[in-house]
Amino acid sequence: MRVYDISQEVFGCKVFPGDPSPQRNVMMSISKGDVCNLTEFKMCAHNGTHVDAPYHFYDDGKKIDEVALEKFVGYAYVAEHEGDISAENARRMLEEARKCDAKAAKRLLVKGNATVTLEAAKVFADAKLELYGNESQTVGPEDSPKEVHLTMLGAQIVLLEGIRLGEVPTGAYLLNAAPINLGGADGAPCRAILISLE
Repeated sequence: MRVYDISQEVFGCKVFPGDPSPQRNVMMSISKGDVCNLTEFKMCAHNGTHVDAPYHFYDDGKKIDEVALEKFVGYAYVAEHEGDISAENARRMLEEARKCDAKAAKRLLVKGNATVTLEAAKVFADAKLELYGNESQTVGPEDSPKEVHLTMLGAQIVLLEGIRLGEVPTGAYLLNAAPINLGGADGAPCRAILISLE
């Protein structure tokens, strides 16, 4: 069994343009005579590797603590793509996933510098994906991600953004991307891992 850490380190992570970067404050330090080391931190719920809940773009959508954990944990398929994902590309990825492992086809992770187009988002929504993950800090075009988010989150697809798949071969895995339980939040950071099925 091999475990792949597909998360970014928080304090050095990429952030979406305009979002605040995570900040660390050392409150106590043994080297300075304190009883223990103690860290305080401040961050945006969408920094680094994180998941989006429907509430991120829908005021009446489920908040992160209302989304079933089963969405974040289960079999997943790692595909690979560079550039815009067309509807045809999306259908091909889903077919590859089904051929590899039908259970894994409900959670799709895309390796590479890929952008979900609105047409691809509709294909994923029609396929009733549980989760979609990408290496970018957002699905859809960075300068106009709203429509893609509305389409996918409206179909109850959990979005896992900011993952790192460089060392992960394409294929089926067991995914754990359970978020921090931030009650009432629109998203949350997570420590996403993939476990090899071999």
